[in-house]
Amino acid sequence: MTSFGEQDAYLFREGTHTRLHDFLGAHLGEQDKSAGCFFSVWAPNAAEVSVTGDFNGWEADAAPMELDETTGIWSRFEPGIRDGNLYKYHVRSRLKGYRVDKSDPFGVYRELPPETASIVWPLDYDWSDAAWMSCRETPNALDAPWSIYEVHLGSWRRSTDGTEPRYRELARALADYVVDLGFTHVELLPVMEHPYYPSWGYQTTGYFAPTSRYGTPQDFMYLVDLLHQAGIGVILDWVPSHCPSDAHGLGFFDGTYLFEHADPKRRIHPDWDSLEFNYARGEVQSFLLSSATFWLDYYHADGLRVDAVASMLYLDYSRGEGGWTPNRFGGHEDLEAIDFLHRFNVSSYRDRPGIQTIAEESTAWPLVSHPTHVGGLGFGMKWDMGFMHDTLNYLKEEPRHRKFHQEKLTFRPTYAFSENFMLPLSHDEVVHGKGSLLTKMPGDDDWEQFANLRLLYAYMWGQPGKKLLFMGGEIGQRPEWDHDQALEWFVLDEPLHKGIQDWVRDLNRFYKSEAASHEKDFAADGFEWVNCRNTGTNVLSFLRKGKKNTRPLLLVYNFSTELYRDFRVGVPIVGRWDELLNSDSDHYGGRGEGNLGGADAEDVPCDEHPYSLSLTLPALGALFFGAASERPKRTTIRRK
Repeated sequence: MTSFGEQDAYLFREGTHTRLHDFLGAHLGEQDKSAGCFFSVWAPNAAEVSVTGDFNGWEADAAPMELDETTGIWSRFEPGIRDGNLYKYHVRSRLKGYRVDKSDPFGVYRELPPETASIVWPLDYDWSDAAWMSCRETPNALDAPWSIYEVHLGSWRRSTDGTEPRYRELARALADYVVDLGFTHVELLPVMEHPYYPSWGYQTTGYFAPTSRYGTPQDFMYLVDLLHQAGIGVILDWVPSHCPSDAHGLGFFDGTYLFEHADPKRRIHPDWDSLEFNYARGEVQSFLLSSATFWLDYYHADGLRVDAVASMLYLDYSRGEGGWTPNRFGGHEDLEAIDFLHRFNVSSYRDRPGIQTIAEESTAWPLVSHPTHVGGLGFGMKWDMGFMHDTLNYLKEEPRHRKFHQEKLTFRPTYAFSENFMLPLSHDEVVHGKGSLLTKMPGDDDWEQFANLRLLYAYMWGQPGKKLLFMGGEIGQRPEWDHDQALEWFVLDEPLHKGIQDWVRDLNRFYKSEAASHEKDFAADGFEWVNCRNTGTNVLSFLRKGKKNTRPLLLVYNFSTELYRDFRVGVPIVGRWDELLNSDSDHYGGRGEGNLGGADAEDVPCDEHPYSLSLTLPALGALFFGAASERPKRTTIRRK
């Protein structure tokens, strides 16, 4: 084991150390020709710390550790330890009578919950994803198509006996399914160890340990490895904003408020009743930075989606008057948390070209996805929560009322290019009584509900921005998500549900194959309204444009229940426009209204364009057109 030197100690205190896991925790090794394990833990205010485990009968004081007073790190080499041994740290505080057994903050593997002991475990694994890792900068680039399938591993599918699945059991099925549906990436709800299963991983206690519910660290590596071999990127949900107060966890670790704030106005987060990290301590920043590094390096993650960023940025987040303490300038910004996010993003991109960081940030904080050197937070992308709320609220309206709410759709381009936005239809929208995406859709019958759902997906895939869809949405599942139940795969025996799955598959294929649909997701010149003012018809149309020599796309949406024939839509260039996708195709469960493969642009000015198409617009339908590469002679039809 490499020794923890003076430079390491300096970086640790400064808050810039990104590899504490190389030193702290449990590391098998040899000392004085004896095989065993080096244990190290940060507990600067403890009176005594010892290692207790199955190797010493869990005797509290059988293996006392020594304190390095300059760093606050306690260490001990224990001979005879092997991989698989269970252990905890027994901490006796300077507070009279306070003694507690703690899981290892840097432990890489833990007992199956509700048990909480850490497990000595090596992290060796023979990776087979070299081809992906060597070229992942291309599929992970900002101008690449990103269509993310968001997954909770424990409820995507279940084992044959109905229990939670295993990483290896899921790996091949998940990889094959994601490839078949055309998604480019998988985003996993937090796999970090968590004691409370219904928290879905967002109440993390093991910042260096994949949950043992589904297998070993190597089993999780196998899952990532197989996804990479299939050409699928892997994004991990990561929670550096708060942690639970379970006795075995980080809270009151050495008898003091070590990882969390001592200030009661900053210690407990009111939304989750969890502990907020104290970013003013350099050691805490180093702990979290090392966690990020660990998942990116040891588990080959292609990116981290950072949860609850807004709660980190604002001191008054979810706190009323008198419930928060202003910063040194009298403001409500958490200056230390901002500093941490800067360090996290700078170090992540600096050390690993080709990864991306993604912020779940729900406010109007400026420059979230801009570099730190121009005043940004440094993320690669940001979730567009406004798009999700506005679009769902619009589509929840009965079609006859939508003309009064069209601004919910037309407002987005006013801000759409201020950040690198990802458009999420995430797990948060299908839980806690919100219903599934399908049941949010209005309609007097199944056909109308499913047509609206296809329309929702068509609008998201057509809009500028990367895409994210939570599992179950692609099959039109009716019940809202239940973490204790597998998805209702049996619904695919019904044509309308199978039609939703086929629609998502074809949307993904379109998104990947048509450069104009993704190359300029973050550039204003990649989007142009054709007509967003005709509220009487509930029809919206716009163009998507790519880089040089990329054919433009025309996307037309009919949010009404009326079938329109000979509906004029302006286009910028003459010639054939191929109908690439039609959500009303009977293949998807629609009524089969369309344009027989496309339409020819005519010399009829419309929508401030010199040419136009005469189209059939199906009720509650979306049409995607691409300008043909071979431009035929102009068709001249002039109206009197």
